[in-house]
Amino acid sequence: MTGTADSGGALLRTALYSKHLAANARMVDFGGWDMPIQYGGIRAEHLAVRAGVGVFDLSHMGRLYVRGADALGLVQWLTTNDAGRLAEGRAQYSLICGERGQILDDIIVYNLGTELLLVVNASNRLKILAWIEEQQAGPLAALNAYIDDATFETAMIGFQGPQSERLLQEVVDVPLEHLRYYAVVHGNAAGHPALIARTGYTGEDGFELIVSAEAGPAIWDTLLEPRGGIQPMAAGLGARDTLRLEAGMPLYGHEIDENANPYEAGLGRVVKLAKGDFAGSEALTACADKGDQRRLIAFELTAGGVPRQGYPVRNGEVVIGSVTSGNVSPSLGTPIGMAYVPASLAEPGTEIAIEIRGKAIPARIVTLPFYSHKTRKIAAPPAPRS
Repeated sequence: MTGTADSGGALLRTALYSKHLAANARMVDFGGWDMPIQYGGIRAEHLAVRAGVGVFDLSHMGRLYVRGADALGLVQWLTTNDAGRLAEGRAQYSLICGERGQILDDIIVYNLGTELLLVVNASNRLKILAWIEEQQAGPLAALNAYIDDATFETAMIGFQGPQSERLLQEVVDVPLEHLRYYAVVHGNAAGHPALIARTGYTGEDGFELIVSAEAGPAIWDTLLEPRGGIQPMAAGLGARDTLRLEAGMPLYGHEIDENANPYEAGLGRVVKLAKGDFAGSEALTACADKGDQRRLIAFELTAGGVPRQGYPVRNGEVVIGSVTSGNVSPSLGTPIGMAYVPASLAEPGTEIAIEIRGKAIPARIVTLPFYSHKTRKIAAPPAPRS
């Protein structure tokens, strides 16, 4: 079903599907898409991103262009962050919340000048499109703005790792040295038009490219070519998950969902109540005034075991929460995870336990991120000459 809209319950395929099969990737259902979870092994792919470069198919993510004279007004109503402060060529992390302040999705908003782009999670794309349609039939009825869902017309490829800038510069025709974190530029990649953003979900320096679906396979092949003694490695969703966990980044369906509000998830920084009314703002104001009843925390096991989503979190004999994400960190070699616990028990250093197969394994609450790679300082562009 490459390049087609959702239909019939069959798994969707990205424009790079044949490339994954040719590489003997292990394919899984992810958000309704047939996606590679790994190629040669999650740990090897993870470490390749930490040391060199990993290449990811991100085409399952929804790409929704917002166009029309009131495009900004629509985005301001839909999202919690202040898109009005987003300069052309910049991006911001944001949330879309419902009327109760619940998190419907976490997204990236790009200001492309004549239009805005929302990149949404694959599993939430149809839900978000339905939510937008509902808002346009109600409070946004007077706005001159519309959504163009380009998910099936485009491919999205991640190029992540400490060597990403040096290697990608040989493929694209725009200078990357001064492209700031969360900045975006139009250019060409391997001779094809591309939107090139310095964004990612790995905790490393890196880029994400949006190109036409037709050009996707050729660009994928080009990005995997060895350069400067570095062999980029194709990486699947398994490595993407362990990388984002080490970096302390939330994943929808794990740390955030419709049962969570931004404040307890540690995302209050992207809720800008001062910008005025927006979807869910009244409920979020009440959440902010009430304070956290529970809080998302990070923990490390101090004994052996592998924490998994849903495992109980204990304080003595009392279950105080459950694990939202957990694994053994490939970079650190230690078991790590995140969980919700009562706010009164959420301070770093607090001793807790994770119940694994009926046994309480000692753990300690720590600060995020678990792993922080020293990213290259991006130089300021040279001053113009008079």
